[in-house]
Amino acid sequence: MEIRQLKAFLAIAEAKTFTAGARKTNVTQAAISMQIRQLEDEVGIPLFTRTPRRVILTEAGEHLLDRARRILREHDAAIAEISELAGAEHGRLRIGSASAMFATMQLPTILQKLKTRYPRAELTVNSGTSQTLSERIMHGELDIAFVSLPVENTNLQTDLLFSDEIVAIASPNHALSKEKVISAAQLAGENLILGEKGGNTRRMIDDFFAAASVRPNVVMELSRQEAINQMVENNMGVGIAGAKTVAAEIKAKKLISWYIEGAEIKWDLGLTRLRGGYYSPIAKEFVKFCKESFVEREKELKAKK
Repeated sequence: MEIRQLKAFLAIAEAKTFTAGARKTNVTQAAISMQIRQLEDEVGIPLFTRTPRRVILTEAGEHLLDRARRILREHDAAIAEISELAGAEHGRLRIGSASAMFATMQLPTILQKLKTRYPRAELTVNSGTSQTLSERIMHGELDIAFVSLPVENTNLQTDLLFSDEIVAIASPNHALSKEKVISAAQLAGENLILGEKGGNTRRMIDDFFAAASVRPNVVMELSRQEAINQMVENNMGVGIAGAKTVAAEIKAKKLISWYIEGAEIKWDLGLTRLRGGYYSPIAKEFVKFCKESFVEREKELKAKK
């Protein structure tokens, strides 16, 4: 059982076709088919059921899937650790970010510092929802990610970086702009502009409405908080945001905010990585720079109030 065969098996299992699996591993379809055939010959049982449109894991394939992921994670960790022994300035860090605001405002400076410390490091950044990024860490595709907390996966560990209270936001021209508090029923009846599904904050908002037995009138789902704020500022609807992150807009009277009656929702941003996985020097340095950046961010937000 070879590493290349396990990589081929995992690529096909996740992509659902031999063609897509071959593309993912940068080999020909004939080559990946041969690797799977050799693997199946070795274990003595089929790993996939072939259908005209896609492949389906057999019972044996399902048993192998988790083990293959663990083996490949350990393989990648061993390669990274040995590479760093040869020269710590090399390193590799695959980063994910569920926060477009953070990726725009803070991440570039953090990466610049990291590149100065590790000039020959291989750094990559990918975006996605918190759920998607957590799954990619589990699959060995990412090393660390910025996600909304909590992460409900015992195989992942997290570090809290930033916490903010969730409030409803509206245009100063809104009919209820003088109010300080809005009820669940009132909020659900507004034209709501929310973040896309898949993030923890959106899930908590949906859970809040479900607990209040009201059905929200969601008219827009956007991936970036800045886009939500802009839509709300133009009186296109009512949004949800962190109180600290919109403090400057409220002070400038571009937006108003309401506390949501009965809601105790906090937006917590943290870093997540594999529990018990290899914690490389470059990852430790990255976490250190991130924590320093958020200390400075808190200071800036307090100054804007």
